[in-house]
Amino acid sequence: MNQPVIRALVVDDSALYRKFVRSVLEAIPEVEVVGTASNGRIGLEKIDSLKPDLITLDLEMPELDGIGMLREMSARSIKIPTIMISSLTAEGAKSTNTALQLGAFDFVLKPIGKSPEESRIQLQSDLTPKIRACVSQRKRKPFSVPASRPVQTTKNAVRKMTDRIGTIRRKPKVLGIGVSTGGPVALTQLMPHLPANFPCPILIVQHMPPMFTKSLAKDLNRISKLEVQEATDGMVALPGQALIAPGGKQMRVSDEDGKPTIHITDDSPERNCRPSVDYLFRSIAQHYGDQAVAAILTGMGDDGTEGCKLMKKAGAAILAQDEESCVVYGMPRSVFEAGLTDRVASLSEMSECLQRAVGLRGIACQV
Repeated sequence: MNQPVIRALVVDDSALYRKFVRSVLEAIPEVEVVGTASNGRIGLEKIDSLKPDLITLDLEMPELDGIGMLREMSARSIKIPTIMISSLTAEGAKSTNTALQLGAFDFVLKPIGKSPEESRIQLQSDLTPKIRACVSQRKRKPFSVPASRPVQTTKNAVRKMTDRIGTIRRKPKVLGIGVSTGGPVALTQLMPHLPANFPCPILIVQHMPPMFTKSLAKDLNRISKLEVQEATDGMVALPGQALIAPGGKQMRVSDEDGKPTIHITDDSPERNCRPSVDYLFRSIAQHYGDQAVAAILTGMGDDGTEGCKLMKKAGAAILAQDEESCVVYGMPRSVFEAGLTDRVASLSEMSECLQRAVGLRGIACQV
């Protein structure tokens, strides 16, 4: 029988909810719950005594709330993966995005099932992949190189091997970005480095529920030279503009009278994702072919791989974030191991690579 590999601490001001979350965590084989706390101050004390590997954290608590606890953890250089348990409200979305910027690993929504059992099943379903991503990150197994390629042993060799974009033959008309776990922080670091004169629209799928993407777009717009908005149905995507797919919806793009036009739909989730990177990238491949660029950033799972296959077949350039700078090396790894990447870049290099890929000159990163 496998021993638990994640020691969890539950921090929530509701005794009933602490018991509920504890029961959910204890049903996950990789987890051992080592303690609970009713507010952030007690939570910090429990960290010192229990040495947990993972924390589930409520946002609203007396004495010291979730945001305050994260700030204090940062000040003390306490680096423990923290999963926020958030409410599906505008205020909850704003606070959760703040928590992610302060270093929270990810978040789940408080379930609103028709019965306690339905809520328990929903929370377990939502928490389990996040927990397993934490386990995977702790193990940090090196990625494998596709069998069709020669094995390379150094980071520079891998970059050299994947550095195949060369000269872009046709000026891209759209850039698609797919990102999940770790995405808000990655986007916060990336978007301010892109210039206001970015020559094509940027279409972003960040895995998030409704309201959370609107809050993220507002945060990014404040710090970016580009205009960043949550996309709406029928809008025309313009150069110098970044549009984020609304949470809980699908987003695709079509070429209508030479203008990239956004369509927001209620189509079914793909790979359990809505919005889905594959869904967006499929439309980019169909309408823009080799006049497109894709970037896959940090995230769990493999959403985006099938879309990148279609874009690559149509002649688009594909970039992926490297393992070292990812919070979770899942989505970029899947695209890389499928042999689709033209360039692997760290997050700090990504803005320069994207600018070169869309034809801006004077950029140090050659792609």
